[in-house]
Amino acid sequence: MKNKPWKNYVFWIVLTEAVGFVAGLLTREGTKIYNETITKPPLSPPAIVFPIVWAALYALMGFCAARVSLQNPLKNRRTAIYFYIAQLAFNFFWSIIFFNAQAFLIAFIWLVALWALIFLTIRAFRKVDLFAGNLMIAYLVWVSFAGYLNLGVWLLNR
Repeated sequence: MKNKPWKNYVFWIVLTEAVGFVAGLLTREGTKIYNETITKPPLSPPAIVFPIVWAALYALMGFCAARVSLQNPLKNRRTAIYFYIAQLAFNFFWSIIFFNAQAFLIAFIWLVALWALIFLTIRAFRKVDLFAGNLMIAYLVWVSFAGYLNLGVWLLNR
């Protein structure tokens, strides 16, 4: 992929978007029930905002992962990509826990772990590619806001 870096960008962006897309498909019914029946905390955006923001964030995340995967040194790059894959898996399963199981407290605890993995990913990315690491901060900010919403939903719907 070194000779054609655009393929690397396509791979990481498509992979990351695919994770979000599959999570969206698997939680479609749970999301519908959530939007119709759950009391939401103040500052909750309209439902349409979430797929738009997530699509943009997944593209940004994939872009960052591609930048990191193209850099050296190998050891730091490998660690950064491992953290990226781990946080992406946690991100995927959070949707299922929150929307399908509606286990809001467990989802919040899972989100705290996701937040920590994103933080570690940012630190690892910054060792390899400072720009990519800094771009990932937008994702951390959004997940922080999601944490507020998740906690609020749990408190309002116990």
